[in-house]
Formats: sequence, structure tokens, C-alpha cells
Amino acid sequence: MGILIRLVITAVSLWITTLLIDGIRLTGDSTAGKVGTLLGVAVIFGVVNAVLRPIIKTLGCGLYVLTLGLIALVVNGLLFQLTSWIAGQFDLGFHVDGFWPEAILGALIVGVVSWILNALVPDGDD
Repeated sequence: MGILIRLVITAVSLWITTLLIDGIRLTGDSTAGKVGTLLGVAVIFGVVNAVLRPIIKTLGCGLYVLTLGLIALVVNGLLFQLTSWIAGQFDLGFHVDGFWPEAILGALIVGVVSWILNALVPDGDD
């Protein structure tokens, strides 16, 4: 159940990001199509982050220390843009136009909104 809640939270975060940033587009014929696209992109985003983030943090540990963690913004932006590319390969109507400011700001907004929503929704461990 917790995975489904996180999936919906990520989808809502992606939707809010598409509303706030012009360079991040969500296309679809109907509301149901857009919701399906958001859920699909949320799954891709979760898998990309679960698989690649630990590898990148391990290999780039020195850069994280050297930049006091600011490299995480660049890494998050790259992972967000990779999510957009993978979504395009599956013909999902989600597209990030560029790296700066769209991908970096988009990843930042998704992270902040997800953090807020996760704080508001109980995860069952409380």
C-alpha cells in the first residue's frame, strides 16, 4: 500500500511541476490519459532514482563532498531528463525541453512537493 501512495504522490508532484514550469509538458487527449501518463512517468521516475541514484552517489562521493552537495542538483536534473527520455521511448506524453532551467528546476520542485506530501500523508509506520 505504501508503494501505491508514493506512486500517487510522485504523480501529483509531476503534475504540479508541469503546471509551474513552461518547459515541462504533459500531453494527452483526455484527463484519464493524462492521469495514466503521470502514473507511468511516476513509475519510470521511481525506477530511475532507485537504480541509478545509489550508483551515482557511490561513484561521485568526492564530488558531493567537494561541492558541499550542490552536485546533487545537477544529478537530479540529469535523472529527471533521463526520465523524460525514457517516457518518450514508451510514447508517454511527458517531455522536458531542456536541462537548465527546466530539468533542474523540475527535479527540485518534484522533490520539494513530494517531501511536503509525504510529510502530510501517514505511511503506516506512525
